[in-house]
Amino acid sequence: MSSLLPFGAGAWLFFCCYLCSLLLLGWLGRKARKEDSLQDFYLAGRGFGFIVLFLTLYATQYSGNTIFGVTGATYRLGFAWLISAHYMLAIIVFYRTYAFKLQALARERGYVTPVDYVRDRFGSKTLCTIASLVMIVALNNYLLAQLMTMGRALQGLAGPAGDIAYNYGVVALALIMLIYGTLGGLRAIAWTDVIQGAVLFVGFLVLLLLMVIQFGPLSAATEVIAQSASAEKLQRPGPNMLRQWLSYILLVGIGAALYPQAIQRIYSARSARSLRQSFATMAFMPFFSVLIAIVVGIYALAYVPGLEGAAADQVLASVLRIVQEQSLFGYALVALIFSAVLAALMSTADSAMLSISSMFTKDIYAVYIRPDADESELTRLGKRCSWVVVGLLSLLAILLKEQTSLIGLIDRKFDVLVQLAPAFMLGIHWLGLRTGPVLIGVVLGLIIALTLAFGPFTFVIEGKVWGFHPGLYGLVVNLLCAVLGSLWITNRQAAIEARPAVG
Repeated sequence: MSSLLPFGAGAWLFFCCYLCSLLLLGWLGRKARKEDSLQDFYLAGRGFGFIVLFLTLYATQYSGNTIFGVTGATYRLGFAWLISAHYMLAIIVFYRTYAFKLQALARERGYVTPVDYVRDRFGSKTLCTIASLVMIVALNNYLLAQLMTMGRALQGLAGPAGDIAYNYGVVALALIMLIYGTLGGLRAIAWTDVIQGAVLFVGFLVLLLLMVIQFGPLSAATEVIAQSASAEKLQRPGPNMLRQWLSYILLVGIGAALYPQAIQRIYSARSARSLRQSFATMAFMPFFSVLIAIVVGIYALAYVPGLEGAAADQVLASVLRIVQEQSLFGYALVALIFSAVLAALMSTADSAMLSISSMFTKDIYAVYIRPDADESELTRLGKRCSWVVVGLLSLLAILLKEQTSLIGLIDRKFDVLVQLAPAFMLGIHWLGLRTGPVLIGVVLGLIIALTLAFGPFTFVIEGKVWGFHPGLYGLVVNLLCAVLGSLWITNRQAAIEARPAVG
């Protein structure tokens, strides 16, 4: 693979050492396990303190979508994509609506998967199955996006050999991730996240430095854009774009706060204090990480014109290739940035992989196929499930490399995931929320969201209706059904109990 990329032996030795360190942590995580149980493998024994919890949340939340997706979207839309900083902050806001009560319940009642809460709170097998399928589908979408980005990380740097490098990137990095993830479970993944989060944090700083050194101040880049065919991307957003801003804030804020891997990290917190400290620190990260990705997108729009569609997601790698060719200093910095890219991709993908396997084994297999399976059997099956899922998605990532935009993948994932918000964010506070209305609301919300997203409607423009995502229309109907239905049932029962006894 070294012949495909403009990296020399020293850079590849650095990358190999970095990747081998992840394999070592996977082995150490396996050695550190205390028991062959689901809680130990998927939640690391609920022992994460502030530092580990913060860095694993940071490394997981700021993924390939942040580095490549946000940069690519900024390249396509210009400064209008500043909204991404707002919706990343909104995620923390929506976390705080339910995370602290959920963490206490999880520790008290032994939850392992997000659906364990749904099962305990609502007691409906049908609702649990729907919630499992929604989360598994959304996570498969998410994992596919990360695998595609792994390929694009190499594709943009490889120049004429980009197609071959894309395939190598998907397969090789997925294989490494599978090995350390299935060796040590969440404990190994969290330990790798500590390294990956630190590399990512430094990488963002270096990325900003690279842009200024190579291209000059941001004001010069905006002047170049103003005099080009992309000048309209500097304009103030109109009413439709403002509606899209609000839509993304709500859709991504709610949806990302319901990521199964994030919920399982809430479960794994050592204490409520560690969780509060982690969220408080995470609140500052959008103004650091996302804003730098936006700045890179603006520089790329000015100095790397001509990319269209899904090719825009490669723009970061194209910019780095320009920087790398200028000097030895630029070469070294790009090697560090490339490590940060790998860190962001793998730290997010491994978490999605682990959550998919946990929900399939505990919420599907153990419920419908082998109710009498012991925990060691479920753990072994979860590991096999990870290999099968990542293998199939890697093949799909290779087949779809020229056809799918990362932002397009993000939108459809959140359209379905937000339909679980009433059950988690409202149900944990309001005991009067009833099972039947919640189930009907989720089903109606999913039908509306998917029909609007994929139906042949002329009023759906770029996947949105009047600037808002289909998932939000489904969520409104979902929420009204859950709330009004629960109130109706409560009032009806109160009226029945208030009737005087006959006889």
